[in-house]
Amino acid sequence: MLSYPIHIGRNALEQLPGLLAGLRPSAVVVLTDENTAQACYPHLATFLPPHDLLTISPGEQHKTLDTCTTLWREMTRLQLDRKALLLNLGGGVIGDLGGFVAATYKRGIPFVQIPTTLLSQVDASVGGKLGIDFDGFKNHLGVFSDPQAVFIDTTFLDSLPRREWLSGFAETIKHHLIADREGWEQLRQLQDLHQTDVNALIRHSVQIKSDIVEKDPQERGPRKALNFGHTFGHAIESEWLERPEPFTHGEAIAAGMILEAFVSMQRGLLFPRDYREIKAFIDQFYPVVPLHRHDTEAIVGRMINDKKNEHGQVLCTLLDGIGWYMVNAALSQEEIHSALQHYREEYGLD
Repeated sequence: MLSYPIHIGRNALEQLPGLLAGLRPSAVVVLTDENTAQACYPHLATFLPPHDLLTISPGEQHKTLDTCTTLWREMTRLQLDRKALLLNLGGGVIGDLGGFVAATYKRGIPFVQIPTTLLSQVDASVGGKLGIDFDGFKNHLGVFSDPQAVFIDTTFLDSLPRREWLSGFAETIKHHLIADREGWEQLRQLQDLHQTDVNALIRHSVQIKSDIVEKDPQERGPRKALNFGHTFGHAIESEWLERPEPFTHGEAIAAGMILEAFVSMQRGLLFPRDYREIKAFIDQFYPVVPLHRHDTEAIVGRMINDKKNEHGQVLCTLLDGIGWYMVNAALSQEEIHSALQHYREEYGLD
């Protein structure tokens, strides 16, 4: 079992006052961004005692050390002590950055994750991985630190745009591919996202991630399974973040899963029919990333600096068949270039 409770459902926040009564914090502070301050904060505020609100600009581009510095200064101005409680209300950026800020302020104050997007509810809010981007590299600085609790209130999803819904759905696809063959066979029959039971979908992903994290909290072995699609995917996400039309996390990871499934097939770990099924399912929902030939070196350069690498090797998680995985697979330059070339050929990009 994880060391903290995870509450899931439309009324999950009803459990928050009980947690606050038990913790008896010296102060309560809510961190949110400008979007969730308007759309989600009013619902949360009804469950809170007197508190302070800190708001930052939305978007991955603000998940930086500069933003952290601003927040640390505000927390210092508020004279928060080590018994203060930070409530992180928002998507993955708020959860990652807010948790990092809490874990480092005065060597750590307690925090609670209250994810408001499907992506943060099925993935980022669970597991205690916290961090910020640095010099163009995603999650380059960070720590492991567990929250006091996670409140996954699905009420917040009612107004979520389809594109953001799909960004989270990519992580649920990943969870099926690495750990649930039977569930994948059911999932791949899905054609309309409105057919999904969102509570069941979230519970499924949270259970898979929790089971893996319990075995390997510090990501030294099995937890690396959760990186499937992320070696190529993070490179794509980071590269396009600096362009006029960036991709969402899920869109980049969807492309990353196709690329890493292809490498798995090339190594004889994945049947060609399984690769085709994975690609066909992802193609139903996600846009093609325009990985033209001139983008190759930029993507390779980002992969070489990926935080998962060791001893100068680009490390990746591959599928050892659907429902199974291989961690710490060292990718050769030839394999990386071959996968990118195959992707371009598949989508007629050259």
